[in-house]
Amino acid sequence: MSNIYQIYLISDSTGETLDRIFTAIKAQFKNIDYKIHTYSFTRTENQILKILSNAKENRNSIILYSIVDSSLAKYLARNSEEKKIPCFGVLGDLILSFSKLLNQKASHQPSGQYTLNDEYYKRIEAIQFTMNHDDGNLVKDIKKSDIILLGVSRTSKTPTSIYLANKGYKISNIPLVNENSIPETLREDPNLTCIIGLSTEAERLADIRKNRMNSLKESQNKSYTDLSSIKKEVEDAKNTFKKYRWPIIDVTRKSVEETAASIIKIYEIYKNNG
Repeated sequence: MSNIYQIYLISDSTGETLDRIFTAIKAQFKNIDYKIHTYSFTRTENQILKILSNAKENRNSIILYSIVDSSLAKYLARNSEEKKIPCFGVLGDLILSFSKLLNQKASHQPSGQYTLNDEYYKRIEAIQFTMNHDDGNLVKDIKKSDIILLGVSRTSKTPTSIYLANKGYKISNIPLVNENSIPETLREDPNLTCIIGLSTEAERLADIRKNRMNSLKESQNKSYTDLSSIKKEVEDAKNTFKKYRWPIIDVTRKSVEETAASIIKIYEIYKNNG
């Protein structure tokens, strides 16, 4: 038990930023045992003291914090040092550096990234649009999409779409059964908007589909998980993408974030050439 690290993530907002940062950190180290303690919306000294009291009781405590109020951040750092608990801020130096570069003071407003501005409403609109246009729904108005994703079943179309929607992009995703399953609008005008094909290795796709069927306790649709059928399905999809000159992204070994980053690059090139 003594080798388990107690990771305290202390944030004055939702804690989403800290969670992602720690995920990136832990990926760099193998065989690390840890337990996460998440404290969101931490905005008073009293809250800080209670957290530190708990952290002091545990062995191998480490604190990561994201607090934009400089006085509260200093209070946390000072008290952590007194209790000999390692403590690391993830925003302080960055905010100070940007303040100097931009020649203006930071607002130091907790949850500032969630201010109800035009960008916020644009993101909400994109999320609603994307959810309504998931899995081939509402194809009549797909021309309003920023990006259209095509791909055979289980090529991460939906999670990738939702991830992109959270960044403000209106996404339609369409399952590709065969060329005839592509909406007529896209076949008539392949450059209607930014259209991208998602592909993957057949063997990997077979495993994913088998796991999916097992979780649903479904065994009737044999062709859905048959490797030879999947190979043909994947190859036909690639040929279709090439026919319409749509860029292809292989998602086999990509995370949703990596796939989304590639999509955004293609979208930016499309916009610049449009």
